[in-house]
Amino acid sequence: MIAESLPTTPADRLAAAHVAIARAARTAGRDPAGVELVAVSKTHPAEAVRPLLAAGQRSFGENRVHEAAAKWPGLAADFPGVRLHLVGQLQSNKARDAVVLFDVIHSVDRPSLVDALGAAMAATGRRPDCYVQVNIGDEPQKGGVALGDLAALLGRAAALPVAGLMAVPPDGIEPAPFFALLAKLAREHGLAGLSMGMSGDFETAVMLGATCVRVGTALFGARE
Repeated sequence: MIAESLPTTPADRLAAAHVAIARAARTAGRDPAGVELVAVSKTHPAEAVRPLLAAGQRSFGENRVHEAAAKWPGLAADFPGVRLHLVGQLQSNKARDAVVLFDVIHSVDRPSLVDALGAAMAATGRRPDCYVQVNIGDEPQKGGVALGDLAALLGRAAALPVAGLMAVPPDGIEPAPFFALLAKLAREHGLAGLSMGMSGDFETAVMLGATCVRVGTALFGARE
């Protein structure tokens, strides 16, 4: 974990995150290149994002469609090759906007959203990668499909470009068993992608198979 003692500059923080990912991947006998680092820039202004872009980071995560729409067109014009991830919950009536703006959507969690995304992709010709979000800890306050409903939702989403599964383990509990469970579910359903792990636990997630980690605080510092 690198969030407790952040290096001074954005470039240093980015480098430290990559070192931590590489160390965890090699410990697990994995190629570090198989892990995508998503810098979660939600709530951070464009000025805070530019130093990471200048340091070479190109994958970024946003929570809300309207915030991303206001922030990213100008940034992407200045820094080609940006890969934008929607990591927050998505309302079905925002599906078309999300499909147009984002390259990856991490929060597909219900039939109505599957249908809305399918219609939006058909209408726009855009097909962003999708992760099905699993409520891995059975928490009523969190998004994600229930474990017992996962197979049915994946069946309904068969026409979408489903890259894998995503989950956020419960706070304050050792995350490793939840990461391991998500990896098991992905294997059972023939899915290669695992979006799991944040600033406090991404090294554990990488050791248990994460292909995409969503890191905010360790790169940007604590939000005000």
